[in-house]
Amino acid sequence: MQVTSVGHAGFLIETRAGSILCDPWVNPAYFASWFPFPDNSALDWDRLGQCDYLYISHLHRDHFDAKLLREHVDKDAVVLLPDYPVPDLRTEMEKLGFHQFFETTDSVKHHVEGPKGALDVMVIALRAPADGPIGDSALVVSDGETTAFNMNDARPVELDVLAAEFGHVDVHMLQYSGAIWYPMVYDMPARAKEAFGTQKRQRQMDRARQYVAQVGASWVIPSAGPPCFLDPELRHLNDDHGDPANIFPDQMVFLEQMRAHGHDRGLLMIPGSTADFTGAQLNSLIHPLPDDDVQAIFTTGKAAYIADYAARMAPVVAAEKASWAPASGEPLLEPLRALFEPIMSQSDEICDGIGYPVELVLGKEVVVLDFPKRTVREPIPDEKFRYSFEIAPELVRTVLRDNEPDWVNTIFLSTRFKASRVGGYNEYLYTFFKCLTDERIAYADGWFAEAHDDTASITMDGWEIQRRCPHLKADLSRFGVVEDNTLTCNLHGWQWDLDSGRCLTSRGHELRCRQL
Repeated sequence: MQVTSVGHAGFLIETRAGSILCDPWVNPAYFASWFPFPDNSALDWDRLGQCDYLYISHLHRDHFDAKLLREHVDKDAVVLLPDYPVPDLRTEMEKLGFHQFFETTDSVKHHVEGPKGALDVMVIALRAPADGPIGDSALVVSDGETTAFNMNDARPVELDVLAAEFGHVDVHMLQYSGAIWYPMVYDMPARAKEAFGTQKRQRQMDRARQYVAQVGASWVIPSAGPPCFLDPELRHLNDDHGDPANIFPDQMVFLEQMRAHGHDRGLLMIPGSTADFTGAQLNSLIHPLPDDDVQAIFTTGKAAYIADYAARMAPVVAAEKASWAPASGEPLLEPLRALFEPIMSQSDEICDGIGYPVELVLGKEVVVLDFPKRTVREPIPDEKFRYSFEIAPELVRTVLRDNEPDWVNTIFLSTRFKASRVGGYNEYLYTFFKCLTDERIAYADGWFAEAHDDTASITMDGWEIQRRCPHLKADLSRFGVVEDNTLTCNLHGWQWDLDSGRCLTSRGHELRCRQL
């Protein structure tokens, strides 16, 4: 099996039975905020696009690059389709001209027969509203000799099925770096922002190392991050100035952390790097540049590399900005009322979970999303808000113009906004912004309405705790850490006060626990 990095979460997996192109991304994403790091624009995308199979893990724009797929990927490729509760991914692929689909069943091993031979594949589909834009997934593929697990930025809860169905995993690709707007966009004191950033940087790498240990693969390839920020307004977000609070560490940082914890089988790959495997044996690792030049991209030459990259891509950023809707125009109150009020009327669980009016500051205009009353209105004089977003009106006008069903996958991941909140993270609020269609909101509201299973218990550091995390049902015997009467689930970094069972991260999500 030959594995070629095509940048970020993208790989071309070549076997005797055919090739699988995974998550190719080259065009800027999220309002031209994100670019792949390192630069992959010089790859031969027409050649890479002549694949037998295509796997798009989910609809985040750094995994689903519609322009690249439309212009460079063979439309006769068989799409390995995750088992999602809503058809959005298939619908988007069909719009691009893809017409052959292999519909997988969640966490089931499939024997896929193609003209060149047979492959065993399994797609682990994550279906919670918080997983990507209504779904995320991970791919396992075996050619009978080598097994690869491409986890990209998915966060599976159960991985026992890997060993049960495939035995030993030979190569494991996974995310380790940040892909979020927190804490950078929040209005908080600089010292607090630094502390939260430092904590998040370490926790996301701790989570990745837990997955590495759980899977136990012979080789590990850090992937799916970090993005590169090339717009001068966002350049400070790159981890190229020695900031321990930066949530976007690169592959080299994670590989050094792996080595510090006794794991020396991590592989550094850049776009165009090719690794050849026979089972657990690494036959070769070939880079498109001399080894010293590859190392310099991540160390002494990183800042200069990003500066040069930004200069090359400045026209691309400018063209993207020119495509946005104008900042000025008719007031936004009525278009937002027409968009949001029908969604609010269908989402009692989510609206009640948000629980408060939310302020949108859109240039000189202020619009209030009154979730308790299910209305969109103007602010009341001297009204105070628990949650507030300050967003440039041109971004809102653009998503309205384009009928975008997901503000998280457009505005929020761009980091081109500011936010403030009183209290913890509100999962219901960000889920609402992901679900701006009838089908999505119906699924998400129903998901929240289901009672989580908290019947099984575990003991940990003198506490009896429900086994399943109240957030997304992760197994706390694997992901839970107790420190100073606080439980942390490292799958997403959520925390609970064990003395009371109260969630410290978000509203609701009480934990059943007692001291032994």
